[in-house]
Amino acid sequence: MERIGIYGGSFNPPHIGHTLAASEMIEKLRLDRLLIIPAAIPPHKALAAGSPSAEERLELCRAAFAGLRGAEVCDIEIRREGTSYTVDTLRALREQWPDREFFLIMGTDMLLYFDQWRDPDVIASLAVLAAMHRETDDALWQQVREKAEAYQRDLNARVVLVQNRCIEISSTTVRRLLALGAPGYLEPAVQARILENGWYQSREDWKYLPFEALRDISLSLHDEKRRLHVQGCSDTAAALAERWGADPELARRAGILHDITKAFSGTEQLHLCQKYDIVLTELQRDNPKLLHAKTGAVIAREVFGECEDVVQAVWWHTTGRPEMTTLEKIIYIADYMEPNRRFPGVETLRELVEQDLDAAVCRGLEQSVRHLRKHGKIIDPDSLAGLEYYAARTGTESI
Repeated sequence: MERIGIYGGSFNPPHIGHTLAASEMIEKLRLDRLLIIPAAIPPHKALAAGSPSAEERLELCRAAFAGLRGAEVCDIEIRREGTSYTVDTLRALREQWPDREFFLIMGTDMLLYFDQWRDPDVIASLAVLAAMHRETDDALWQQVREKAEAYQRDLNARVVLVQNRCIEISSTTVRRLLALGAPGYLEPAVQARILENGWYQSREDWKYLPFEALRDISLSLHDEKRRLHVQGCSDTAAALAERWGADPELARRAGILHDITKAFSGTEQLHLCQKYDIVLTELQRDNPKLLHAKTGAVIAREVFGECEDVVQAVWWHTTGRPEMTTLEKIIYIADYMEPNRRFPGVETLRELVEQDLDAAVCRGLEQSVRHLRKHGKIIDPDSLAGLEYYAARTGTESI
């Protein structure tokens, strides 16, 4: 009996993580063919701003999977009107090929919530559930196995768990990289087509924007849980600028941009460093997750056209340094104590910054260094030098 894999999704855009997963499943499930099925209208999320049309995503998939033997891009959901529900697709495929064995391919996260899909019992009767997973923590793996057993018991489902290689990349991250002028994780033909058409905001001119437009774009590039922090930092920085004689507009702009690359992984931070020729120390190369201040500063300059005062404030907002400018000190401390921050001593810090900006910076640096030492983490030399400088400046005993 012919074995056919069904690999659906929005593929917005299709990237090398998709093609690697497809290759692995063809091999490990011994598939005769794998149908790549881009959704016309995904049922679980709206398509991102700047996305190509359904037909254009179909063409991107054809370009992405062109070199993968056994893979076929199928337009069944693009041709069908309305929301793309898996159960409808499987019914249509079963009617077309009644004597084939179908394997519905999904990730671990999708398997965990499979019982919330439309008609999961019908889907389970039409296809084997083939969940991709990688070696992970024991608690999550136990949860996956329990779900698989529950589906087998309650839905009479056939479930196969397939360990596969995995690239930690999402379409959301690929879109963010495209918007910030640093495309990656795409097949060359896919990347060329995207850039040619300016999809995913890849050809937008974001330089010298008024603050309201800058704020909206910045917040759109963050994960939802970070947006409150970023807005809080911006508002706090503007208020502190009024208090300490800096430019509130520059403070507001630096605050809204200070974490612009925070969502990227260490690998993606290094990708940005390579793209924008950021020279790294050995410490920074070995700890790329600490690089968001550096990559964020360069993005502020190269993508948003910000002045050097804003760029430097973003650059130093994580580590601090000796002899910071007033704006640099404001962004450092605003990031530390904006209203959404909750940790012991933050209220004292908020009171202190109204009385003495240097003393507040010193307290922030001291708390950071203590925390890092307590947890055995590496401390950036600029932070240590900054602490020593501001301790001497304010007459504080250095730790």
